[in-house]
Amino acid sequence: MINIGAPRNIEKLYKFKDDVSNPQIFEAWKPKIKAYLDDLVRETPKEYLVPASEVPENLDEKAFDTISYLKKTKYLTDKEKSITSTSVMDLEKLIEKKKLSSVEVLKAFAHRAVIANEFTNFATQFFIKEALTRAKNLDEYLAKNGKTVGPLHGIPVSVKEQIGMAGKITHGGWVAWLDYIPKEDATSVKMLKKLGAVLFVRTNEPQTLMHLDSNNNITGRTRNPHNSLLSAGGSSGGEGCCVSSHASAIGLGSDIGGSIRAPAGFCGCFGFRPSSRRISTAGGVSSGKGQESIVAVEGPLAHSASDVNYFMDGYINTGKPWEDDPWSLPMPWRQVEKPKATDVTVAIMYDNGLVKPLPPIQRGLNEVTKKLKAAGVNVVTFDPLCISEAYDVCHQLYTCDGNKAQKEMLRPSGEPLLPLTKWAFSMGNGDKPLSITENRALNTRRDTLRKTYNDYFFKNKVDFIISPTYTCVAPCTIQDGIAGPYFWGYTSLWNVLDLPTLVAPTGLFQNPKVDKVEEDYKPRSEIDEIEHAKYIPELSDGAPICFQLTGRKYFDEEVVAFGELFEDIMKA
Repeated sequence: MINIGAPRNIEKLYKFKDDVSNPQIFEAWKPKIKAYLDDLVRETPKEYLVPASEVPENLDEKAFDTISYLKKTKYLTDKEKSITSTSVMDLEKLIEKKKLSSVEVLKAFAHRAVIANEFTNFATQFFIKEALTRAKNLDEYLAKNGKTVGPLHGIPVSVKEQIGMAGKITHGGWVAWLDYIPKEDATSVKMLKKLGAVLFVRTNEPQTLMHLDSNNNITGRTRNPHNSLLSAGGSSGGEGCCVSSHASAIGLGSDIGGSIRAPAGFCGCFGFRPSSRRISTAGGVSSGKGQESIVAVEGPLAHSASDVNYFMDGYINTGKPWEDDPWSLPMPWRQVEKPKATDVTVAIMYDNGLVKPLPPIQRGLNEVTKKLKAAGVNVVTFDPLCISEAYDVCHQLYTCDGNKAQKEMLRPSGEPLLPLTKWAFSMGNGDKPLSITENRALNTRRDTLRKTYNDYFFKNKVDFIISPTYTCVAPCTIQDGIAGPYFWGYTSLWNVLDLPTLVAPTGLFQNPKVDKVEEDYKPRSEIDEIEHAKYIPELSDGAPICFQLTGRKYFDEEVVAFGELFEDIMKA
């Protein structure tokens, strides 16, 4: 298991004292961890594995590009590569017309997923035999009835492990939850099955779910598919890696501070954080149950904005999650046309004023600006707007119970706390719980922020805001044993505001020859210093550059439609 440490002197920023880890208790849980990992090995089809000689032994010491390997490998057939490179909508048409069977589509993705996992460690559980039975039944249904069961009929879908599945261990990254086996599927799993999806793999997440890097004491660290030294993001890091590797046609993750968007941004795929209550979160393992100040959302990770739209349409309009989960809003997904470039005004956040973006992000934003303007988009500069206030409110709300729920989920196993868990426990007031009065005061400040941003959109006639997903591209998590990232402010801003946000690739990648360290930079704060010190250009080579596209609350459809336009512009 990889031992990833924290930046030097970060202990002075810690705000918690109650370390619930206990080595003696943890020792008793190690056989359960081994049994869980043994099950993953047992359920991995041996015929899908590449020879051990193909997998470098030094993946954590020397950069390896899994994406390139999957494109070139002889262990995937040309047809398998073609199937796994096809959009969800096109796959569905091919299945419906019986030009592809659900079985052969599943086998192609399962084969690719097994190979990708050998290099990246994104999977927590395979159940491919079970999925094959499901695919066969779907093929039989189509042959007998002449129609599909739903818009995701036969589509191989990956799901973040934290989202509960009946009869399957659902631990959410907490060792003590290796004993938890739900009796009922989470609402979103029910919806996916209702739509005809074929579920075959569950994916990795971090300890406590509150890291922007996926590493835990059960499965270990998930590697970035573009560069094995880099973070795959978190907490839906397994999903980001899986989808970007084309190991599933589309995936489902969750997000309370950037947990869909950081993995999408780090790994180079699309990731959508919808407005709250559009996609159900019922049935997932979480420490945030009953907390309504900043709620988690679930959403898709995909290969295109069009596939995001297709997923959202099917999930909401066909799935009707409110029939199972009363928290879900009975709000149909509207069909919104891709806008004309000349009809759009975009504000670009070049810097939030707290932590300055590093060179690859600066270069990416400048290139995006140039391309948008050339396409006819009206581009303006977004000046920092209550960023410090939003950061403070958000962090206090994350730890409003003094980390009590988290610690009670960790305590029974005594598992060691990872550095990013200690960092998350130090947000806001750390171990100090807030009173009801204090929590309500923070909710009031939150609502004022939401009004301020809503006014900004209308008064300035801005349709969308484009911003960095993180201060840099995916950070290296191996060099000097330093974990990362530590600064969530670029993603968590949109959580406290509850605004729909789509991460979209630009087609640009970090280049160490161009994206050099800024000399004589004077950090604005300790967190700024930490993030800038972690950037070593040579180690981030090839990392994708992706940005967030944000719109007004419950104008999710417009954000996704703009994502389609953005995709076209960046490819031009």
